[in-house]
Amino acid sequence: MKILFVAVLAAALVASPAAQQPTPLSAAATALGADKIKSIQFTGSGASYTVGQAYSADGPWPKLDVKSYTAAIDYDAGRMRVEAVRTTPSPLPPGVSPFQGEQRQVQMLSGNYGWNVPQPPPGAPAPPPPGPAAETVVTERKLLLISTPHGFLKAAAANKATTKPAGKATEVTFTVDGKYRVTGRLNAQNQVERVQTWIDNPVFGDMPIETLYGAYRDFDGVMFPMTIQQSQGGKPTLELKITEVRANAPVDITVPESVSKPANPPAPIQVTAQQVAPGVHYLTGGTHHSVAIEMRDHSVVIEAPQSEARALAVIAKTKEVIPNKPIRFVVNTHVHFDHSSGLRAFVDEGATVVTHRSNRPFYEKAWAGPRTLNPDRLAQSKKPPQFQTVAQRGELTDGARKIDLLWIPNRHNSGMLVAYLPAEKFLIEVDLYSPLAANAPPPATPNPFSVALADFIREQKLDVAQILALHGPRITTMEDLHKAIGRSGSN
Repeated sequence: MKILFVAVLAAALVASPAAQQPTPLSAAATALGADKIKSIQFTGSGASYTVGQAYSADGPWPKLDVKSYTAAIDYDAGRMRVEAVRTTPSPLPPGVSPFQGEQRQVQMLSGNYGWNVPQPPPGAPAPPPPGPAAETVVTERKLLLISTPHGFLKAAAANKATTKPAGKATEVTFTVDGKYRVTGRLNAQNQVERVQTWIDNPVFGDMPIETLYGAYRDFDGVMFPMTIQQSQGGKPTLELKITEVRANAPVDITVPESVSKPANPPAPIQVTAQQVAPGVHYLTGGTHHSVAIEMRDHSVVIEAPQSEARALAVIAKTKEVIPNKPIRFVVNTHVHFDHSSGLRAFVDEGATVVTHRSNRPFYEKAWAGPRTLNPDRLAQSKKPPQFQTVAQRGELTDGARKIDLLWIPNRHNSGMLVAYLPAEKFLIEVDLYSPLAANAPPPATPNPFSVALADFIREQKLDVAQILALHGPRITTMEDLHKAIGRSGSN
């Protein structure tokens, strides 16, 4: 899969002789100095928002402060480096996972390769070399590159864009790689003021990315906006105030061999089943886990994380360890995308989605959107989703085994459910407590989400023998939880 990036095309980007009337695109290229630009570097600060991690189902993405943000782009080579330093706002808003100090991110793109440069904290061991980013990440970065003002004009010229008047403005439309639609708006001053494109998202389907540019300023003959506002899925993701712009600054990016020639290519998705009690199977094998529970004439799966591919692997493993019983229910702990992106595969399988009542309207709306970029199985089968919602307490039972579903107040997600198996004394939870390795020291500062979980268990008088966390390397106990938050005792 390639998105075309070309050198400056003089015929497309430079105004022709006076005998020929400039086109809207050539007028904009002249106004912004696009014919002078081969590369650009801009620096600013502001805020970024974490996509898919909203505190409430239809709320905004959680906000982080951006202390510094620098993007360096080589348009001719299709290269981009983005370096950002993020900090948590004070006071900490709901939904934001706390971290100490500053968090540095370095994201890279070179042609068809994308990767992240690891940024270990001071004093930590040297990290392993980076691996290649997923194809969807590479595609998103390519589209963001050509969504910059000068990148948009160059890509429009290279991809035979069409234009049409829109009041005093001009609307520009083109398609990249025969698949990705890009639209933009040129204002009366021939400035790029808006660019919109769409990427595939397992929850939203064709998810819009919109970038707004304003307050253009002249930097040595090159016009660049001083404000950038970006949104995904209709919610803000990036807000920047630009303080410095350098035209044609060198952008030196070399693709590491660990990215171009990875020693260990991505392995097929693995799901490992551990029977922790008769008919209760802990499904691991990745960063996100699930639990399959056998009932009298059907099975229940708790959590459908990450992707359709992961969900299909969990479905296959569930059928292997609980044969000849349909998966009738899939329990969704909360709406965060890394814990809900496999739900549609279970709907296609025929399962009813069990979730907090605040999540149902969000899923119904999000799943109704178009899915032209990467139609999943449910888009092809068109099966209507079935929901069973929980307010504060619900249960799934076959008369013999019971699964209690409990809403837990916390500052990570407002629609969070935990599952409790009273007969086995198992608690199944995620994101509130993610156990470390057995010999790892407890964190210096207790995670407030883990404190909320321990308080909830005590208030509800739950008799918990084991915690099946859906993150982390092992099954743990209340003693482990209390050790992690600096408490003594097991209850």
